[in-house]
Amino acid sequence: MEITTSMVKELREATAAGVLDCRKALETHDGDLEAAAAFLREKGLAKVAKRTDRTASEGIVEVYGHPGNRVGVMLEVNCETDFVARTDEFRALAHDLVLHIAFAAPQYLARQDVPAAVLDAEKQVFRAQALEEGKPEHIIEKIVEGKVEKFYQTVCLMEQPFVKDEERMVEEIVKDYTAKLGERVVVRRFVRYELGK
Repeated sequence: MEITTSMVKELREATAAGVLDCRKALETHDGDLEAAAAFLREKGLAKVAKRTDRTASEGIVEVYGHPGNRVGVMLEVNCETDFVARTDEFRALAHDLVLHIAFAAPQYLARQDVPAAVLDAEKQVFRAQALEEGKPEHIIEKIVEGKVEKFYQTVCLMEQPFVKDEERMVEEIVKDYTAKLGERVVVRRFVRYELGK
């Protein structure tokens, strides 16, 4: 199949990969845009894995006040260079994340940030619920484990389904941006305020 310039352009807009990489991916996948995009995404994620030891000390602090001033969010997102921090894509990611935080109200950044005392209390509640429902003793721990996973998806930002694409977690979106921007992107911290809470 002949690879046209418009096909390369469309794939480049979708993935932000280089022109030659887009052409090569399209040639490898016989012009299949979806397969080529998936290939480039995987290739980008492989590069991302190599960047995990790099320092991400540049970035921005994004601030959002919900209309009516009832919810406010402040978020720090880091990258490796100030050049990337000034790009529209990086700023768009930060803005999407503050909107997500305002909507989904996560309490922690990641599962390792959940205090042990909070987790223990939740496990006790889940165990008591399973016993009340008359579940057999030998499956109660599996039920508790499943409910703990759902708990993480509710309270941990990086494990929540992304508000603009609920098929994917926030962590996946951040990894995609790392691949797209060619630099390590780290969600460092956030704070969410809600009037009266």
